Amino acid sequence: MIFGAILAGGVGSRMNIADMPKQFLPLGEKPIIIHTLNKFLSSKRIDYIYIGVHPEWYEHMISLIDKYFKEQKNKFRVVTGGGSRNDTIFNIVNTIEKDFGENDENIILTHDSVRPFVTEKMINENIDGTLKYGAVNTISRAVDTIVISDGDSFIESIPDRSRMYHGQCPQSFNISLLKKYYALLTEEQKASLTDACKIFVLNNKPVYIVEGDYTNLKITTMGDYKIAQAVERILREEN
Repeated sequence: MIFGAILAGGVGSRMNIADMPKQFLPLGEKPIIIHTLNKFLSSKRIDYIYIGVHPEWYEHMISLIDKYFKEQKNKFRVVTGGGSRNDTIFNIVNTIEKDFGENDENIILTHDSVRPFVTEKMINENIDGTLKYGAVNTISRAVDTIVISDGDSFIESIPDRSRMYHGQCPQSFNISLLKKYYALLTEEQKASLTDACKIFVLNNKPVYIVEGDYTNLKITTMGDYKIAQAVERILREEN
């Protein structure tokens, strides 16, 4: 089976513009997270969509599903998020296996709730790549020069930009492999994780890449939010 895993456990502390997490802020006529869920719901290849949310916003998420997806709400499952991104992913994985049992063929597409402009092409290529390779990351090429600093004052080095990419989402995995390689990590390695793809990298296992898009932005700052509002307006007018 193929599962979507929408990560919505954050509290949006970097936005500082509202009394709610950023995924619930309006984008056009709907909350940001509803745009994201619609993209996954439109994929006929995804069997169920799991949403990991902060415990304080669990009931709010349930109410949004009732409001916007009344006819399709059987496609969604809401799960309490964990203390970190990967904790939330594994909370979702555990719930999937409680609901449907363990199966070596099951795959999961993890995605940020605040990346509402993911496309059907990205979703399909993640599914195809994961079925073939076991792990996939969506990326976009770096267009700016990347610098490495030893702090905040001086440049330490400038890597070759032709080999630099921005990691995006979805990040997708064979669930059995994800669990296997996570269990092989040391506690120190687990503490160093910034995303789930690094679980494979630390085990020297390949992660296939598919091309994302610069519009597939993660809404993290007020500047991102303003850009997203402009993109949403353009897309709505085009449709």
